[in-house]
Amino acid sequence: MQFVLGLIAIALGPLTSAIPAAAQPKVNIDKPNIEQIFADSLTALPKEELGVSGGFYVPAYSSVAMSQGKLRVDFAVTLSVHNASETQPLVVKRIAYFDTAGKQVESYLRAPIALKPLASVSIVIPTDDVRGGTGANFIVDWAATGEIAEPAVEALMVGGVANAHYAFISQGRPTRTAGRK
Repeated sequence: MQFVLGLIAIALGPLTSAIPAAAQPKVNIDKPNIEQIFADSLTALPKEELGVSGGFYVPAYSSVAMSQGKLRVDFAVTLSVHNASETQPLVVKRIAYFDTAGKQVESYLRAPIALKPLASVSIVIPTDDVRGGTGANFIVDWAATGEIAEPAVEALMVGGVANAHYAFISQGRPTRTAGRK
């Protein structure tokens, strides 16, 4: 009997895997789910009013012209957002990726998240994703319930051509002064 059931399962296998695409859950594998990937770095959103806020502009070079503009080198970009506070959660309200023309390419948060003290999250733009171009950048908006160490936000670019490999960091620049609203 088990042999017959095994044959039925083998015979139906191709049919059961051929479920129409509309019936399968839609998963965007290109867009990371920060809440799942970094679950250990996150905590509950504070119930208190978020009285302090700030933002960062982070240049991110997904493509760089080399050899007097005759060669384009594409880079993988890793954006990292670090809560520099040892005691306070940091609420990250927005992580958005923009191209050279200032058009938003991607948004990475569905809702605000809270980072535990000294925790971090990151976003990876693979080498073959050149949507950002030579002037790509991120905007990261954050908030906290009170005075807090300003977060560290930076992008790491890694790539190469032939036998030459390059890696460099671009630090985030505050877009507004951190402080009370």
